[in-house]
Amino acid sequence: MASDKKKSDQLKETVKQKYAAISEQSKSENQASCCGTSCGCDTVDYSVFADDYSKMEGYSEEADLGLGCGLPTEYAHINEGDTVVDLGSGAGNDCFVARQQAGETGKVIGLDMTKPMIIKARKNALKLGFENVSFVMGDIENMPLEDELADVVVSNCVMNLVPDKLKAFGETYRIMKKGGHFSISDVVLAGQLPKSLKEDAEMYAGCVAGAINKKEYLEIVRNAGFTNLKIQKEKRIQLPDEILEKYLSKKEKTNFEESGTGIFSITLYAEKKN
Repeated sequence: MASDKKKSDQLKETVKQKYAAISEQSKSENQASCCGTSCGCDTVDYSVFADDYSKMEGYSEEADLGLGCGLPTEYAHINEGDTVVDLGSGAGNDCFVARQQAGETGKVIGLDMTKPMIIKARKNALKLGFENVSFVMGDIENMPLEDELADVVVSNCVMNLVPDKLKAFGETYRIMKKGGHFSISDVVLAGQLPKSLKEDAEMYAGCVAGAINKKEYLEIVRNAGFTNLKIQKEKRIQLPDEILEKYLSKKEKTNFEESGTGIFSITLYAEKKN
């Protein structure tokens, strides 16, 4: 148990350091390398994960670091006056889109464990003049937020970075009002990746080996108490040829590409019972 905790703490520290560095970079710099910093996969273009936010109302270019893997706020069914919590809020991109939907009578709270990201997000909110958007520093596995606070929870490509996903989804359930729901975009695996590719592919998926099998991911969400799970969007992540060719023979590469196994971005909806 002690070794598991040590590994978890080391993983969190790696994520903190990496995203602290990312906070100082532009979107174009972040997309030029996986997760924006050197992590052993500099030939990979992280933009293959990200979806285009620019046409969404409330979009703020300064808050978009190009690190997501979906558009959870597009599918979040946010109503005017809702309280929305964004888990792993980064520079505030999804918070500002959510604020557009929740309106001036709503409330948006961003949670992030990286201090430089919190500082950047608060500066962005100040520039935009949003008084009903706030940012809180904290751990998704132990959120400093009250019970039954949120009507809607959103998150974009963050849960794959969390060591204890059951605990994280349990905390998500706790802070959500009865009858509330979430829309979460994340990276998952389908099938069994070739052994020679697995370590690098998982690093590519999040720069730490945090992505898990989709079936296991959905089971964790159900075990946390959520119901009415729906995959709102699913997109296969096409690994660049230079990565595949580095680890697989020509035949293995063809078999892998035709097998249906690989890395996927999903946007998942789920509800908390009334």
